[in-house]
Amino acid sequence: MALSQSTVAMMLPVTDPQRAQQFYTENLGLAYVGTNAEGSLVYRLAGGSELVLLPRPDSTPSPSTALSFEVAGIEDEIAGLQARGVVFQDYDLPELRTTDHVCVMASEKAAWFLDPDGNVLCLHETL
Repeated sequence: MALSQSTVAMMLPVTDPQRAQQFYTENLGLAYVGTNAEGSLVYRLAGGSELVLLPRPDSTPSPSTALSFEVAGIEDEIAGLQARGVVFQDYDLPELRTTDHVCVMASEKAAWFLDPDGNVLCLHETL
């Protein structure tokens, strides 16, 4: 099977699995599958893909976006996540400005937030 036809497992390091599980399950509302043999937390995503949270006590987050969720209505998704305690980032940079947490680019809208370990997560909507 070609890679372009494969589902994806996204691996993301977390320092505190219990805290991460609470955030990804309760705040983001992802479907928790369980813990694998290696002690990683597994979440089922659309299309059969998975998010695997790897316990790494000494890990440091990347400053770049680690994971982006495609949504149909970004403003509604932001409101729903904020109601569950997610805090969105705002930017006022020459190349990146947000208004009400949303950056409008040529072909998409995007909004960013951090997980408890500082991993940068994103919502994006194709225009």
